[in-house]
Amino acid sequence: MTRIVTWLKAHDQRMFFLVNRRFNHALLGMLLSRITHLGGARATILATLGIWWLAPKPVSTVGLQAFIALALSHIPVAIVKKLYPRLRPYLALPDAIACKNPLKDHSFPSGHTTAIFSVIAPFVIAFNWIGFILIPFAMIVGMSRMYLGLHYPSDVAAGCVIGCITASCTVAFLG
Repeated sequence: MTRIVTWLKAHDQRMFFLVNRRFNHALLGMLLSRITHLGGARATILATLGIWWLAPKPVSTVGLQAFIALALSHIPVAIVKKLYPRLRPYLALPDAIACKNPLKDHSFPSGHTTAIFSVIAPFVIAFNWIGFILIPFAMIVGMSRMYLGLHYPSDVAAGCVIGCITASCTVAFLG
């Protein structure tokens, strides 16, 4: 079992450095440092509330589902961060490049990635065609978290899974 964990950890670090260091460029850093905030609390809460309140049905219904999924998704994130405290890559890896004013709490799982996937999943479920736009967009938000030195790929993958499962359960429950 320890061999598997060691291999996974090494692979996670290799993939992290591929995104964090290999593609390091000033313009890309500026762009991703802005895109990353689209998975933050302010953007996701305002977007879901705005769609719920302002859009016509059935889009407003999906906006409500997304808002509820967003709120619920942070319960497992908070629990997992407490159960599995993991240093952020920029704190654990000396060669990692970090953004300005980086977060200092635990990295696993990625809250931004959880948020963006919990918000887009109800829309993809309701309107399949929009997945071609929203899924790559959400993946870029997740990648930005690695590029900025804040998360490992496994943090982002876990956030994606938590966000999608929470959203799917919310949509199934609310109908």
